[in-house]
Amino acid sequence: MSEDPEEVESKRFRFRDDTWGDEPSEVDASAVVEELSSTPELTRRWHDHPTIAPFKVVGRFIGRNGKRVGVTIAGFLVLLAGAAMLVLPGPGIVVIIAGLAILATEYVWAQRLLRLAKEKANQAKDAILRKDKNKEEDASAP
Repeated sequence: MSEDPEEVESKRFRFRDDTWGDEPSEVDASAVVEELSSTPELTRRWHDHPTIAPFKVVGRFIGRNGKRVGVTIAGFLVLLAGAAMLVLPGPGIVVIIAGLAILATEYVWAQRLLRLAKEKANQAKDAILRKDKNKEEDASAP
C-alpha cells in the first residue's frame, strides 16, 4: 500500500509550497537574535506584554497598598457583621462602631461617621442619665 515517492511529489502543488512555506528551509537566526539583544528598544520582556501588564499593575497596587486593602476588607466585613446583628441577636451598634473605627484608620469619611456616631451616643447617654436623675429627684422629694 505504500506509494511511490515520485508519485507523492507529483501530487503536491509546487506553487503553494513555495508561497506558503510548507517546505521550510533552514535559516540561521543568530544575526537577528544578536540585533535584538544589542538594541534594548527592540527587545520586549515577556512581562511587558499587553495581556500581562494589567496583572502587573494590580500586583504592584496590592504590594504598595497592602495595608489599606487589608484594613478596607476587614472594616467592611466587621461593618456588614454589625448590620446583620441589627436584625440578628448580637450587639449590632457596637460592632458597627468597631467597623467604623477600623475604617477610620485609613479613610476620612469613616472618621466623620465615627465622630457623628460618638456624638449621637453621647446625646443618648445624656438623655438617659437626665431621665434617671429626674426620677431620683422625684423619688426623694416629699
